[in-house]
Amino acid sequence: MSKVVKRVIIGVAAFVVLVGLLSSLVITKENEYTLITRFSKIDRIESEAGLSFKIPFVDGEQKLPKQILLYDLSASDVITKDKKTMIADSYVLWKITDPQAFSKTLNRSVSNAESRIDAAVYNATKNAISSLTQNEVIASRDGELQELIMANIGDAIDSYGIEVLSVEIKQMDLPEDNKEAVYERMISERNQIAASYQAEGDSEAKKIRNTTDKEISIMLSDAEADAAAIIAEGESEYMRILAAAYNTEERADFYAFTRALDAAKASMSGSNKTLILPKDSPLASIFMSTEE
Repeated sequence: MSKVVKRVIIGVAAFVVLVGLLSSLVITKENEYTLITRFSKIDRIESEAGLSFKIPFVDGEQKLPKQILLYDLSASDVITKDKKTMIADSYVLWKITDPQAFSKTLNRSVSNAESRIDAAVYNATKNAISSLTQNEVIASRDGELQELIMANIGDAIDSYGIEVLSVEIKQMDLPEDNKEAVYERMISERNQIAASYQAEGDSEAKKIRNTTDKEISIMLSDAEADAAAIIAEGESEYMRILAAAYNTEERADFYAFTRALDAAKASMSGSNKTLILPKDSPLASIFMSTEE
């Protein structure tokens, strides 16, 4: 086997090892769960940020959000205790607390979870407002209404592996002279919350990306160093074998003779068939001995 072929084989082997290594890596971010699946079934759940491993081409992975999520409910009509119609527009802060239960009951779907939250929060809001007069609803906007809604939700959705952290009322059908001030305050609060979440998420994402890029760079450097070491070892073994094969004077002379033949063959390519040899050439000595 030639030196070039050995290098190619070693290079291909190193590449295959590197691809297998990278395929086995699982990167879990700070704001997510990683579900490791084997034959479509959950094998384990990685909940801590960092690197872990899976079996390449056998295990799969799926991400679920770990951070607090926001779900904006559609505005809906509700009836107060004194039979007055109000329009309730609210949003929910929620999170996944049990990814195993979430996967089994909601098929690992955030939209399915939002459907369950929508129904539970709407019923809780309707029941809360129906127990209060319109004036009481307006007076309870400082937090009492939200507490009543949360109490009505109770543990209705705990079995899905999710938790409703807060129900915030964005808008109610208030008297005209109060509407504008309430709208501006709620919009400002929501923008502040969204900006805070965005800034926090961007900061964490940057940290995780920097850490991951550094770890991958180190791993690639180590793999390249290992490949270079293997190639050097192979070349060293080749030279050792070559030295052992021509360790006598007769073998060395034969090796020099075959090299001279190869050189002569290469020099006589094309239309030029003239060969000029020095007197001390192994080929010249053959012709000289023939003439004698």
